[in-house]
Amino acid sequence: MTSPPPRQPDPARRSTQSARAITTAALELCREVGYAKVTMDAIATRAGASKATIYRWWPSKGAVLLDAFMEAAADDAVFPDTGDLVADLRTQMNSAVATIAGPDLWPHYTALIGEAQHHPELAQAIFDRFIGPLEQAAAARLRAAQEQGELDPALDPHVLIDLMYGALYYALLLVRKPADPAYVDTLLDTAFRAWSTPGPAAG
Repeated sequence: MTSPPPRQPDPARRSTQSARAITTAALELCREVGYAKVTMDAIATRAGASKATIYRWWPSKGAVLLDAFMEAAADDAVFPDTGDLVADLRTQMNSAVATIAGPDLWPHYTALIGEAQHHPELAQAIFDRFIGPLEQAAAARLRAAQEQGELDPALDPHVLIDLMYGALYYALLLVRKPADPAYVDTLLDTAFRAWSTPGPAAG
């Protein structure tokens, strides 16, 4: 009986594994030496990859780290829909804060945001690949709440997102206020006291 030919390696799988090794190496180096001291040479050495491979997939160190942060925060891009909008937003916001704003990632994420202020292509990539999809997912959840009568349909979901997540980023980035679950609760309770669907007029 003739043996089947050996299975050939899957190039797509090999590329996925290599890419994950590179983003993992970049994040490990950030934790060890800080964002500013990470170099493409160091990432290549740690990942066991060539610089040519890295530059074929990413244009800059910031782009590599963006993918690393996206992998770490992948679960936070999902907005639950249990029928209770405030509870669902609380779940998502607390999850995002615990992941991105924790001591393990936050210093490096803020460094990435800082670098993006001087590199428009990196800023655009952060919006297109990270912030924008999160905003669209949040807007879809808010529109569902409007359709279900939980939220005033006259309100613009994108403005609500600016108010909620803008406040969160302001607290974290500018005034360095701990965005713990208690703060998220206060933020949502205050916001939805004004935004909830008005009840019937007393008569």
